[in-house]
Amino acid sequence: MEEDRYGLPLSTASADAAAAYREGMDLLLAFWPGATDAFERAIMLDPDFALAHAARARIHAIYMQREAALQTIKRARDLVAKRGTEREQSHVATLALAIEGRGAEALNATLAHLESWPRDAMIMALPLGAFGLLAFSGRRDHDIARRDLCDRFAAAYGEDWWFLSNHGWALTEAGDVTQGRAITERSFALRRHNAYAVHALLHAMFEEGAFDEADALVEGWIGDYDRTGMLHGHICWHQALGALDRGDAAGALKVYTDVLVLTMDTAPPLNTLSDCASLLWRLMAEDNALPDGAWADIAAYASPRFTGSTLAFIEMHLMMIAAATNDTAALKGRLTAIERRQLEAKLPAGPIMPNMLRALRAFAEDNWRACARELTPVIGDLARVGGSHAQREVIEDTYILALIRSGDLAKARALLDARLHRRPSARDTRWRALAAG
Repeated sequence: MEEDRYGLPLSTASADAAAAYREGMDLLLAFWPGATDAFERAIMLDPDFALAHAARARIHAIYMQREAALQTIKRARDLVAKRGTEREQSHVATLALAIEGRGAEALNATLAHLESWPRDAMIMALPLGAFGLLAFSGRRDHDIARRDLCDRFAAAYGEDWWFLSNHGWALTEAGDVTQGRAITERSFALRRHNAYAVHALLHAMFEEGAFDEADALVEGWIGDYDRTGMLHGHICWHQALGALDRGDAAGALKVYTDVLVLTMDTAPPLNTLSDCASLLWRLMAEDNALPDGAWADIAAYASPRFTGSTLAFIEMHLMMIAAATNDTAALKGRLTAIERRQLEAKLPAGPIMPNMLRALRAFAEDNWRACARELTPVIGDLARVGGSHAQREVIEDTYILALIRSGDLAKARALLDARLHRRPSARDTRWRALAAG
């Protein structure tokens, strides 16, 4: 019987279809261009190959092509019921829950599946990463849970380049940056054409304050990575964070205009939304001039794609857009919906959501005191929003600036001292001087 790269049986009689599926798996797990073509080739070679359809549905979901994703995963479920092992049936059923947006059920199904088939990497990938099932679960401890999950199954994967990059990133996000970076570097050495490993290294460098080193990594590597790669824009977004740390607003803005805008049509929508909105917000927060229509452009991009959003991470960025564009109707509608869901106990991220949205609105209105007042009781719960630490830090930055501008310098100093104790930062040092009065 044909097998995937991890030794798990594949229900296809076509060796060529199995080879195409293995190629697609590697490309998808590395966030490298070409996975879609590989899975479609597998389907062409064996139209009844259920797992190839399931993987294609996963890519549809990543690009928020909801109807195509639902139709394709249904096709996979029909096929795997007729010709599929127990593992493949569980694989497809678990992936279907994730694609249908049933996050809690998908997470439970994933953990149960891994008990029997820990080397099913396509399922193991679901709870991992900044946009995975754990990150978007609303849990305060999702960083620790992701690290523990990787620790538990590390022996099953050994020196596997894909698993090592995820294990390293999980350790970094959980606070063990030294070990996380070392493991990620092992992954990168095994496969340089692995955008996820580069991404994980950039997060470790961010946590170390090694922005010049991060710049050098990107400049020396990204020439091999096509702009259609899922993480191309996001990797360059990390360079913008380094530019902001150095006080180089023009350099950060160049990333926006020369990379993020140009990859809007090829990057996954969630990456485009979060990278563009958060970078514009960071620039605006320090009173830097933005290109005419920048906020309107990202608002127009987001409007048709995120109408049914319920994830805290998405709401955070949509609120930035609404506040920055002074979209009164959107501001009121988003807040009303969130407050209603809070009363109904339907907010996995808890009370941080309405407070955070009100704070962003207040900040955009230069109401620093109100912004600080809203964030003070919930700032310790930022992890519940999901995403990565680097992505969530935009809210902490907003809070610090609101504290400084409202005159609450002692609180600002305490936050900045804690950050500077963790890592060097030229920007935080500048802000610390302001907080010194």
